[in-house]
Amino acid sequence: MIANDPIEHLITLLSRLPGLGRRSARRAVLRMLMDPRDKMLPLADALRAAADAVRPCEVCGNLDAESPCHICADRHRDRRLVCVVEGVADLWALERAHAHRGTYHVLGGLLSALGGTGPEDLSITPLLRRIETDGIEEVILALPATVDGATTNHYLIDRLKPTGCVVTRLAQGVPIGGALDVLDDGTLAAAFKARRPL
Repeated sequence: MIANDPIEHLITLLSRLPGLGRRSARRAVLRMLMDPRDKMLPLADALRAAADAVRPCEVCGNLDAESPCHICADRHRDRRLVCVVEGVADLWALERAHAHRGTYHVLGGLLSALGGTGPEDLSITPLLRRIETDGIEEVILALPATVDGATTNHYLIDRLKPTGCVVTRLAQGVPIGGALDVLDDGTLAAAFKARRPL
């Protein structure tokens, strides 16, 4: 390909997106170039509009064109419950599953000694302020089952104890449709610890 080739430049930019390698990006670019008026130009307009309009919610950290976001502004949400997530992708996943009818709080990452992420790098102080001022009764920790997730859980539990609110976390264990012989040891151990009577 020629240097400064707009097709190659577009393929390179698209291939940087998660889940798209060069081959997938090349197919997407080809499809758009075959019908630029219906596929490429509307996409370019939508990308520019989203870049100009979307910003983090001042309350929870979700991404939306409004602040407060549509979740924080929804009067039908149970404002006594706040679900703490690592990032916006986790919030969107819980919303897709219709699993939570309260509000959210996006930390913006996890504590990580190796990654150099400390408490001051996360949105912990705004969470504590919300608990103090918004009448939150339960904080649900929905962080990943990783070393950094566990470290962040422990840190948050220590910080949240003095507030008097109930702190819970998502159950962990055998997924629906999961076969025991393909699960890792940690998942099986968590499933046994989280067992409950029927």
